[in-house]
Amino acid sequence: MLQMGVNIVRSESPLGLLKGVDASIARQLVYSGVRFGMYDVLKQLAGEDKGPLSTPAKAACAISSGAMGAFAGNPGDLAMVRMQADGKLPVEQRRGYKNIFDAVSTIARTEGVLSMWRTGVVPNMNRAAIITVGQLAGYDTCKEMLLHRAGFKDGLPTTSACLMAAFLAALMSNPVDVAKTRLMNQKPELGGPVYTGTLNAVTTMVRTEGPLSLYKGFAATFARQCPFVVVTFITVEQLKNLMKDLEAPAARRATCGAASFFSVQQLRKEQLQGARTIQASHFWCAAEEEFW
Repeated sequence: MLQMGVNIVRSESPLGLLKGVDASIARQLVYSGVRFGMYDVLKQLAGEDKGPLSTPAKAACAISSGAMGAFAGNPGDLAMVRMQADGKLPVEQRRGYKNIFDAVSTIARTEGVLSMWRTGVVPNMNRAAIITVGQLAGYDTCKEMLLHRAGFKDGLPTTSACLMAAFLAALMSNPVDVAKTRLMNQKPELGGPVYTGTLNAVTTMVRTEGPLSLYKGFAATFARQCPFVVVTFITVEQLKNLMKDLEAPAARRATCGAASFFSVQQLRKEQLQGARTIQASHFWCAAEEEFW
């Protein structure tokens, strides 16, 4: 990883390390937004309000939300992979995308709009499903284990669970990530390997390059996952706490408002009943005086 970084700086300047960053940000906005949002929605539908979910249930929610996020973010992912791979190609073969908007518009114009979902969407969804199980379901499970079984207090378990989830995500996703990158970068017209899908890419690599070829770049994957997962989940936890703090006063105001309303109604009811009682007693006193 360090050698690759040095080579990029030497050949392309330090700005070469930021190639595709705009596409990466656009992809994360869509991809992570969908999968984080849908993961919580699916957990609610699975009955999280009634009690803690089992690990298989969390994994099923993670698989579904990850696949949804990958499908929505595939155009940005395709643009990011191509922009980052451009520097490794000969000058005459480079696509030369200027930014995410240029990449998406060029792909749509030259290859068709549907090509942004036809190229690599299945391996991308497979990878997202696997990595979301490692990140989201893995984080939830690890944190729950540290809090309830190991007796830790909140704070340290959050960071520890983040690191554990990052390792799980990198370990589970690296083979699919390698296959996805090869599928998106292959150029059949130049006589390179032609993979027909994720499974074909994985089996071909194992057969021709050995099993360890599936874990090429694992150090870089883990190094990328660690800060991403730690920052993401700590931020998510703080945002959830902030939302709870904002919702609590509103809930209290609503409760107090409802209580005040019913108190006023009850007071008016008691006043009306008291007035009716007084009127009735006056009536009977007058009737009694008239009788005597």
